[in-house]
Amino acid sequence: MLDEIARFNQECWEALAQAGVEYSCPFLDLNVETARVKVDPEGMLGSLSGCNVLCLAAGGGQQSAAFALLGADVTVLDLTETQLQRDRDAAEHYGTSVTTVQGDMRDLSRFEGDSFDIVWQAHSLNFVPEAQEVFAQVSSVLRPGGLYRLSCTNPFIHGTWEDTWDGNGYPLSRQYADGELLGEDPHWEFSDPTGVRQRVRGPREFRHTLSTLINGLIGAGFAISGFWEEANGDIGAKPGSWAHFTAVAAPWITFWCRMGAA
Repeated sequence: MLDEIARFNQECWEALAQAGVEYSCPFLDLNVETARVKVDPEGMLGSLSGCNVLCLAAGGGQQSAAFALLGADVTVLDLTETQLQRDRDAAEHYGTSVTTVQGDMRDLSRFEGDSFDIVWQAHSLNFVPEAQEVFAQVSSVLRPGGLYRLSCTNPFIHGTWEDTWDGNGYPLSRQYADGELLGEDPHWEFSDPTGVRQRVRGPREFRHTLSTLINGLIGAGFAISGFWEEANGDIGAKPGSWAHFTAVAAPWITFWCRMGAA
């Protein structure tokens, strides 16, 4: 049973997916080499042949396609039917298979314990208010020694984007605390695959501070194996552009974690 936040975000993501937001566009030009880069840019994974992988709140036909090409048995859980259809479309394109499940990342009770070798979570944790709920669910379905890759918004800059350029920098003005981001235009503006600009209501978002993330992972039984900041912009780009902003501030962070022994 979805709660009010999940129902609201489900509707928003359905609209975003149907409007062609980039996260809903399947990766249809992968080979084994590029697939590996998509799901393991940090080089943390070995052979994936026969591994049971859960792409958590990661519909859209992107990571699922890459893992399947690398020989994994892939399950995708996502709130949104259109996102899951993209995964099925990608699997059909490559002649691979994928299991799609519609549901909330905070409830993995449909899966048996120790079901997965890897849980791969894209930038979705910030759409739920309590990170610890997700970590507890992930720990319940990962096998001992299994890997959890978590990417999320950098909490230090969450709510500060390229349009906040003031001539000198990108000022921080929000309180640094866990909680919902309020007081800004909730719409996402983007170009669809045909280049047409779209403006769609975005989902509710929540900041999780770095201490909440680290302590929550440790408390759920994970050992943090690596941490990365994704700052891959161009410092020479025009100030106020996404390329310049992402050179000055890392918008995303990534954890690789290993589940402790039972």
